[in-house]
Amino acid sequence: MHKLTYFIDRGNGDYQPFFEYSYPDVGEDEFYARQLCTYFIIEGMQYQLISNEMKGSEEILVLEEMGPNQLVPDEQTYRNNGLHLEFRSSLAEENYRLLNVIPCDSHFEVIRFLLKDVVDIPVRGQYYTTSTEIDEDRGAYVIYVKEIDGE
Repeated sequence: MHKLTYFIDRGNGDYQPFFEYSYPDVGEDEFYARQLCTYFIIEGMQYQLISNEMKGSEEILVLEEMGPNQLVPDEQTYRNNGLHLEFRSSLAEENYRLLNVIPCDSHFEVIRFLLKDVVDIPVRGQYYTTSTEIDEDRGAYVIYVKEIDGE
């Protein structure tokens, strides 16, 4: 794995190269973490992952543009302050409320959470994962969750 390239699907077979990361500037752990995110936020725009592909030593993520990213009042920027993982409610009527944030020592630590259908949020307990996101603008990973019924 030497390169991770994001493409935007413009329709009719038109795939526009969008963003690229190269090893060793970005480690394999970050390559994998990025591939596990269903949404990608950069420069105020939101994109949804529609395909995760490989071609030789290149990792390819194909995105669909969803439009401007909707900001919520309790968002913080972590850029240049380490690696952070936020847990947020997946409910729009709750304005995607922040439930907890944890600092992480590595992308491997983030991957442990990104892989799960049910996450154990510190101080809150277990929740279902509904989607995952990497927010380049804020320098954070985000896991959107909903309560487990009956608990």
